[in-house]
Amino acid sequence: MTRELNGRELQQFIKVRQLRQVRNLRQEHGIAPKLLIVMSKTASDVIAAYVRMKQRYARDILIDVEIAAVEQSDMISTVQQANDDASIQGIIVQLPLDDPAGTSEICNAIAPEKDVDGLGEHAIFPSATAQAIDWLLAGYGVDLASKVIAIVGRGKLVGAPLAKLWGERGLNITIFDDQTPLRDMQRFDVIVTATGVPRLITSDMVKPGAVVVDAGIASEHGKLIGDVDDSVRAMTHVTMTPKKGGVGPLTYTVLFDHLIEVCLKRADKL
Repeated sequence: MTRELNGRELQQFIKVRQLRQVRNLRQEHGIAPKLLIVMSKTASDVIAAYVRMKQRYARDILIDVEIAAVEQSDMISTVQQANDDASIQGIIVQLPLDDPAGTSEICNAIAPEKDVDGLGEHAIFPSATAQAIDWLLAGYGVDLASKVIAIVGRGKLVGAPLAKLWGERGLNITIFDDQTPLRDMQRFDVIVTATGVPRLITSDMVKPGAVVVDAGIASEHGKLIGDVDDSVRAMTHVTMTPKKGGVGPLTYTVLFDHLIEVCLKRADKL
């Protein structure tokens, strides 16, 4: 029986603490935390659903959310206006964009202190997805210091920032990308994959007792699927993220945590 790393379950514990913090910010300091989500005017239904999830979560912890659905060509100016708006403490760009080539330029336009997703080059916060993976493993008692770790994928959203986060901690990591064959995978205690290649990780790559985090997303026949093949889920003595409710819920939990941190620092200066 596979043991689940349930991000949604862990999220509920964090949510209680966040609600308490936001209530205090509002009642004791008169600060109303607010997030701006910049998204494409022509975003898909899937992207719109992700935005609604963030809105629902924000509502539960008393955080205001403003949506700016604009043409991609207008995103930088939208971000720049929000940078100068003191009522907005956090800004994110809902990805992927219609033209992914413009992602870095738009994310880099966000003021570092408002970049709560941690995607800009000068962001003061780590990538929300990378930190979500870190929180997820810590929440389930996975001691990374004693593990041999594989990060599959070197993307800007997950693989690269996670490698940076864990590399700075001195963890034993090996990074695989599209130029690196997936060899000797059974030597790894922890495998984190985020390539967007469906069913890339199969049961013959995973040793019993391993921990597997699937942060990959791909679309196949209109359905979202991950990097990990179902044969891995059928293995016994493997700990891994579920198909839904693994890393995703914790990612937006983390970005709201960053937003709260911005507001707490502002409260300290009052």
